[in-house]
Amino acid sequence: MSDDSAVLRTEAGEATIEEAAATPSLEEQLAAANARADENYGKFLLSVADFDNYRKRMQRDIDSMVSSRRRMLLERLLPVLDNLQRALQSNASVEMLRGGLEQTLRGFEAVMAGEGVKPVEVQGEPFDPRVAEAVGTATPDGVAEDTVVEVTEKGYTLGGELLRPAKVIVAKHRDE
Repeated sequence: MSDDSAVLRTEAGEATIEEAAATPSLEEQLAAANARADENYGKFLLSVADFDNYRKRMQRDIDSMVSSRRRMLLERLLPVLDNLQRALQSNASVEMLRGGLEQTLRGFEAVMAGEGVKPVEVQGEPFDPRVAEAVGTATPDGVAEDTVVEVTEKGYTLGGELLRPAKVIVAKHRDE
């Protein structure tokens, strides 16, 4: 038999055992571990750089979308601005000026509606502090208490979320 193997004798017979390859020295193990660590560190640095590039690219894309959307909105508002300027420059009668302002208001409301902005309808409804802000009270006859009797400033929603609460006058009855 060769020096590389050992013979194991058991009741069942003899078996040859090959010796395992020589265990690498500690210096070789350290060198291999350092090589793996350097490789992993290099991969880590590449990943960090890739993520930073991705973050910057996403920010540029978001900025571009916001800028484009802002530009589209402003382009839609410019005709409203033009109409207001024309109204101020004209020497029209009060009725004609009022008609022009009403048309301008309708144009502005159309732009707002096109952007998904909707007015909150609270007149005659029970006061709801989630969509309205009470700025005063009144004591009208024939109106239930805590009912909105007047809207001093309209409220608006955007996509189902409250953009601005309505400012309202609420019915309150005097205690007698």
